[in-house]
Amino acid sequence: MRIGVISDTHGLLRPQALAALAGSELILHAGDIGTPEVLSALEAVAPVLAVRGNNDTAPWAQALPETCTVEAGGKRFYLLHDLKALDIDPLAAGIDVVVAGHSHRPLAELREGVLYLNPGSAGPRRFSLPVSVARLTLHADRVQPELLMLE
Repeated sequence: MRIGVISDTHGLLRPQALAALAGSELILHAGDIGTPEVLSALEAVAPVLAVRGNNDTAPWAQALPETCTVEAGGKRFYLLHDLKALDIDPLAAGIDVVVAGHSHRPLAELREGVLYLNPGSAGPRRFSLPVSVARLTLHADRVQPELLMLE
């Protein structure tokens, strides 16, 4: 199974991001979406699960949860916007992958058997940070992350 991961679009969904997410069976958006049109465009590619980021304050975004746990491809994912707000023990909760955005810094790091993934920012460039998304390929025995720079 292939899962696309995106964050911090801030209302800008680049064609390169859509192309990188093509072929995904599920898309996870880790917040700071910006506009409902971003979610609509992503839903044309694959089903989308999204959480609200600190900048998602408009009325349409109030329906989005702050965190979300989802099972896909035999793996459990915990989705939130800011990793600093993580209020569970992922290992004890049986989480395989924690997905967060907010920092705009791409990261794929294994900690005590749990993959921590930040796809970076796919929206407007912030400082000298890259514009990026991520792809997860789920295997029976592992999750393979790939950070995709869009420049």
